[in-house]
Amino acid sequence: MIREFIKKHVLMVGFLAVLAPLGVMLSLQYGWLVKLQKTSAVAEKASLGNYLRVVSKEIEYFYFKQAERSLNIPPDLLLEGRFRRVASYYRKHEVEGARYLFAVQYIQQEWARYVPDSALWNDLIEQLMFYDPYHEITGTPTDPSAGMAIRVALAPWRTLALRGDPVQSHAPVVDLRDPDNRMILKMITDERDRVIGVAGMIIESQFFLEAVLPGAIEQALPKFEGKRAQDNFFITVRDQRDRVVLGEIGEPEREEVSVALPFVFGDWSLAIGTRHTTPEQWAKSNFLVNLSMSVLLAAALLGGVTLALRTASHEVKVSQMKSDFVSNVSHELRTPLASIRVFGEFLRLGRVDSAEKSCEYGEYIETESRRLTQLINNILDFSKIESGAKTYEFERVSIEDIVADTVRTLAVGVKHRGFQLNYEGPESRLPEMYVDRSAIVQALTNLVDNARKYTHKPGDIDVALKRRADSVLISVRDRGIGISRHEQTKIFERFHRVSTGLVHDVKGSGLGLAIVQHVVHAHGGKISVESEPGRGSTFFINLPLRDRAQESEDLIVPAASVRHLEES
Repeated sequence: MIREFIKKHVLMVGFLAVLAPLGVMLSLQYGWLVKLQKTSAVAEKASLGNYLRVVSKEIEYFYFKQAERSLNIPPDLLLEGRFRRVASYYRKHEVEGARYLFAVQYIQQEWARYVPDSALWNDLIEQLMFYDPYHEITGTPTDPSAGMAIRVALAPWRTLALRGDPVQSHAPVVDLRDPDNRMILKMITDERDRVIGVAGMIIESQFFLEAVLPGAIEQALPKFEGKRAQDNFFITVRDQRDRVVLGEIGEPEREEVSVALPFVFGDWSLAIGTRHTTPEQWAKSNFLVNLSMSVLLAAALLGGVTLALRTASHEVKVSQMKSDFVSNVSHELRTPLASIRVFGEFLRLGRVDSAEKSCEYGEYIETESRRLTQLINNILDFSKIESGAKTYEFERVSIEDIVADTVRTLAVGVKHRGFQLNYEGPESRLPEMYVDRSAIVQALTNLVDNARKYTHKPGDIDVALKRRADSVLISVRDRGIGISRHEQTKIFERFHRVSTGLVHDVKGSGLGLAIVQHVVHAHGGKISVESEPGRGSTFFINLPLRDRAQESEDLIVPAASVRHLEES
C-alpha cells in the first residue's frame, strides 16, 4: 500500500523528503543569524573601542618618547650647576609640542654659598632654570601662570629631595592640576637613587590637537578593520569640561564608543561616532543580506530538486508508457494477424462453398490487412518523427476526394463491427489544395479508428468537410465515452491514453493523436477537440487554403521544421 502510494506520488514524496530537512536547516540558520546579528553589533563596537585604544597608545608613545629623549638630563650637569650646558642639552635634543622646558637642582644648605640666585627651603636649596624652545632662550617664563604652575608641581619632588630617601621608579610622570599648563616631569637622581633634581616640560595643547592627535589617528587607520572609518565614522575629542575641542560638534548620541586619553591628557576623552550606519544598523543589514541569500539558495535548491524530480517522474511515466505501448502494440498486431490467418485457413481448406462467402472472407482479410498496415505505418511514422527524418511531399489535389475516398474505405471496416460511418460533404466544390495525400489519409484514419474504439456500443460516426472562409474544416464526431477537460490538453502527447472509461478494455499504441497533430501542424493547420464525459467527442482539423505561389512549388517539409513550428 505504501509502496504503491510512493510510486504514484514520487514527486510529492521526493519534494517533502527535501523540504523537511531544508525547513529544519533554515530554522536553525535563522536562529544562528539572529544571534550573529546581536554579537555582530557588540563585536563592531569592540572593534571601534580597539581602534580608539590604538589611537591612545600612539599618543602615549609620542609623548613618552619625547620625555625620555629630552628630559633624560645627565646628573653631573646638575651637580656641577652647569645650567648653560642644560640649555645646550635641550637645544640638541629637539622637542615637539613643548611650550617650556625647565630643570631644577636641589642641593644641601652648606653648598648654598656656592650657588648664586638660589632659594632656601628648610635646609634645601632649589635652583630653577627655564628654557623656551620656540625662541631658544633661557630665563623666566613670560607667562606668570606657567612659572607658578611649575613651582606647585615641584612641591612633592622637593619633599623627596629634602628627605633624601632613595626612589624606586625613574619613569616620567604627568601633572594635570593646571589644565592650561600640563606637564611631564622626570626626576634626576644621584648614584644612591636620591632626588637631586627634576627635568620637565609644559605641553602645548594646540600642537596636540593640530599635529599629534591627527597623526595618531592616521597611524592607527591601517590597524582598523576595513576603511569604513574614513567615510562613515568620525572622531571627537572632548576636554575636561566636556567641550568638543576637535571633531564634529553636536549629535553626541551618535558617538558609539568613548575612552579616556592617556598620559598627558588623561582628563580628556576620545570618542568615535557614526555618520550614516550605526553598528546595530550594520548588523541588521548583514542579517537581512545573509537571510536573503539563505532563502534564495533554498529556493534555488527546491527549484532544482523539483525540476529533477519532475524530470525523473516524467521519464518514469514515459518508460511506463513505452512498456504499455509495447504490450498494446503486441496485442494490436496479434489480433489482425489471427483474423487473417483464420480466414486464410478457411480459404485454403476449401470451406468456402459460395462466392458470397469468398467475398466476405476477402473483405475481412483486406480490412484486417489495412488495420495492420495502419498500425505499422503509425509506428514507422512516429519513429521518423522522433528522429527528425519524417518528410511530407505536398501535391495539388482535391481535399474533398481524399476525405470521401478515405471514408468510403473505412466504412467497410467499421461496418463489420456494427458501426455506421456517415459522411457530409461541402455545399459547393472546394478548390484544390496543396497537401500530402497519404498524411491526410493517415490522420483521418486515426481519428475514425479512435472514434470506433472508444464508443460503448455500435452507433454512428460522423465525418464532415466544410469550408470556413480561407480554410477547410474536417470534423470527426462519435458518441463514445468522451474526454474530461483536464485530459484534453494531454491526449496529443505521445503514448498518452485517457485513464477513464473503456481505456482498460481497449488496446492501442497511444501514438495516433500525436501523429495526427504532427500532420496537421505540418500543413500549417490546427487541431482541436470538443468533448464531455459520456456525451462523445468531436475532433476538428482546420487546414488553410494555400495561395497560388505556394501551389506552384514542389515542397518537401522535414519533420524537424514542423517540430520547430510546434514549439513556437
